[in-house]
Amino acid sequence: MSKQTVLVIDDERDIRELLTITLGRMELDVDAVGSVSEARSALAARRYDLCFTDMRLPDGSGQEIIELIATNHPDMPVAMITAYGNVDAAVNALKAGAFDFVSKPVDIHLLRRLVRTALRLSEERKAGAGSKTSPGADRLIGDSSAMTEVRGKIAKLARNQAPVYIAGESGVGKELVARLIHEMGPRATGAFVPVNCGAIPSELMESEFFGHRKGSFTGAHADKEGLFQAAQGGTLFLDEVAELPLHMQVKLLRAIQEKAVRPIGGRDEIPVDVRILSATHKNLAALVEQGLFRQDLFYRINVIELRVPPLRERRGDVPKLADFILRQLATEAGGEPGRLRPEALAALEAYQFPGNVRELENILERAMAMCEGDTIEAEDLMLPQRTVAPALAAVTEAAAPATAAHAVRSAATDGSLEDYISNIERDTIIKALEESRYNKTATAKKLGITFRALRYKLKKLGID
Repeated sequence: MSKQTVLVIDDERDIRELLTITLGRMELDVDAVGSVSEARSALAARRYDLCFTDMRLPDGSGQEIIELIATNHPDMPVAMITAYGNVDAAVNALKAGAFDFVSKPVDIHLLRRLVRTALRLSEERKAGAGSKTSPGADRLIGDSSAMTEVRGKIAKLARNQAPVYIAGESGVGKELVARLIHEMGPRATGAFVPVNCGAIPSELMESEFFGHRKGSFTGAHADKEGLFQAAQGGTLFLDEVAELPLHMQVKLLRAIQEKAVRPIGGRDEIPVDVRILSATHKNLAALVEQGLFRQDLFYRINVIELRVPPLRERRGDVPKLADFILRQLATEAGGEPGRLRPEALAALEAYQFPGNVRELENILERAMAMCEGDTIEAEDLMLPQRTVAPALAAVTEAAAPATAAHAVRSAATDGSLEDYISNIERDTIIKALEESRYNKTATAKKLGITFRALRYKLKKLGID
């Protein structure tokens, strides 16, 4: 079997020699050059499994190398060599498509781990495994353009080591997305360690993240490894990262930058090889502006942002999601999957789901407990009446010139605010029907709801 090949690009002779010797001892075939022009010639003449490039070169930059390889050799991982503490350069390299980075002076242990991970990825790409699916990939249900885009981004993000910030409302499935990025990448054989940053007491955070040595504080009866060590060779998922107190943000930033942690009571730092994924339902950029989250940490974990859309932005996925959830519930309970009556499905499609997929799961689990047999009626869903489709709500607002005071007076007269809102909804639908000459398909489009949801509302409101 032929040796795997590595190209090293650096204008410092000492660095070239160090990497050549180190990689050679790993049974790799190494070519080393000192400029962009030499690198172009080497890449044109030979196929490599991995490339290391310095950021600053005599006749150009490492950025050029990354872009060249991304265009002509997309299966080749590239690692950037950066000056010590040059975080901006590392972040820019990752954004440009670099697999990872190493800082000068080069830590040999970290270098070897990076090489093993990168070469594993290179082999997967050449074997066509870059498009592999994860055992959990089928849980990202939906054919909407929004979900198709998310799945495509996950596949791309799984192929490098850049920190990813997963943004999205509560209940959209941010942890599932993080798991898929881990499972579809070269770290899949390593641990995936999720941690809810809001669930750890502030005084225990440092010990939880970095570990401690026996006797380092009252109650430390034995050595304990932290979350970083537990995720060694794998992925650490920081959920609700916005909940980290400022003092912990400083320590986390250092651990990410130095790729090393020091346990409480320990003398030496321990190198760690961990990919960082993070998420929160809060607006992290706004928290940075308010001084509640460190800007330097924000830029370090938010190298690439992946937004997971709320369920209301992909209503067409509700039927498939509901069917999947009902089948899961049936598997857990050992019975037949529940069946949604057309009116029940229409009610779900018209609902906004402020709690997203998690709320849909709860609604269907409750409905299965309340329904007769395995058939779910609309009333079994027990949906809150206050939430209607955004477009319908906008039309309702435009069609109801009543002031808040008038609304309160009408509610008092008619007996309930809910009845008053139903009357406005009825009037809005009737007006839309008239404007569409009673074409129900056009009416549904005008109101921003599905045809099935319109039929459900017509029946519910008694409109013939």
